[in-house]
Amino acid sequence: MRRKVGVLCHITSLPSCNLESAKRFVDFLERSNYSVWQMLPITPPDYYDSPYASSSAFAGWTELVKSTKQISMDNESYWLEDWALFCTIKQHHQNQPWTDWPIELRDRHPEALEEWRAKIEPELLKQMSFQAGWNELHNYATDKGISLVGDVPIFVAHDSADVWAHRHLFQLEEDGQPSFVAGVPPDYFSEDGQRWGTVLYRWESHRIDNYKWWRERIARVLRLFDKVRIDHFRGFHSAWAIPTQDEHARNGFWQEGPGDEILQQLIEEAGGSTKIIAEDLGIIPSEVIELRKRHQLNGMAVLQFGFDGNITSNPHYPPNIENDLVVYTGTHDNNTTRGWLNNLGDESINTICKLVGSKDIDVSTIINLALGTRAELVIIPLQDILNLDSNARMNTPGTDSGNWSWAFTWDDLQNNFQTKIS
Repeated sequence: MRRKVGVLCHITSLPSCNLESAKRFVDFLERSNYSVWQMLPITPPDYYDSPYASSSAFAGWTELVKSTKQISMDNESYWLEDWALFCTIKQHHQNQPWTDWPIELRDRHPEALEEWRAKIEPELLKQMSFQAGWNELHNYATDKGISLVGDVPIFVAHDSADVWAHRHLFQLEEDGQPSFVAGVPPDYFSEDGQRWGTVLYRWESHRIDNYKWWRERIARVLRLFDKVRIDHFRGFHSAWAIPTQDEHARNGFWQEGPGDEILQQLIEEAGGSTKIIAEDLGIIPSEVIELRKRHQLNGMAVLQFGFDGNITSNPHYPPNIENDLVVYTGTHDNNTTRGWLNNLGDESINTICKLVGSKDIDVSTIINLALGTRAELVIIPLQDILNLDSNARMNTPGTDSGNWSWAFTWDDLQNNFQTKIS
């Protein structure tokens, strides 16, 4: 199979968030011989602008692309009305979380919701406009030979239309408050771990529903994209549950997930395992890797993790990278590669120098190492293609300010662009 090379760049990093700007970026990718554009989630972000704790697992963020047209959304009935109700009621109640709404709305009394259905048309029209614009972008990219890769956060925000509309699917108390919140234990990103604050699933209820919510979610994202990356894939195997009163993640514990059962459902819905990338980064037990391999899903390798510790057993070390991994120089959670190199210890620098047979290493060295692996798909963050330093970092895990705001200019592509794929 011919290797594919793509660019990681969220649509908010474009000089302006509109349809014409997105098309112009597709043109740049085509001219530079890239064939894949990977984005971050395109659902509405949270208060901190993070797209990984969205108020909807389904709705499009209407600030991204708009069209003067509206398109029917016949395939979206599962979530669309609930989203429109959620937005409309929330706006009327000064954006208070749904748990603070009057009880008849909090608990979705049918007669109370009926009154609000007459008021949701503006929100429906926004989604119809977004859908028309997105379809136009997707078709344009397809015509140019560019595949779009989306991103599905495994969890959603507690204050979301999904949790409000499907309370039985989440670990909640009688008043709707979370029983526990999600995160990860201490790792190389954070010595205290990360407390995401998103809610955990009540998997037994999903099983009774034949995983309908998840099947609908995968079907939705694959109507928008050609392939999807599932963030924090290990959550299907086990999830870190943190007591709600804790401000850090150290006191959490692992809860067992549905494993093979849900993956069989999602792969069937996706039409095959090739449509799904499993993000299996972090401190991952062998059982999670075995789960991924059992279902023939591609995982991830990140070269910024490849030169620490014992390289003989490091799966991110370029010569060790297997062909069932998608290779990245870095992700949205990493420093830029230039910033990473500027802060890299001597031992790791020496490991890279020995591997490439040169003492002269830079960002292009790392990109070429990625391109030289056995991987069938290589994804390079745009910041690395532009050789940008730490000021262009997209996100620093465990922090709640200074993230998700980096954007390039068209002059950046003209003046700093270095890596055209031959």
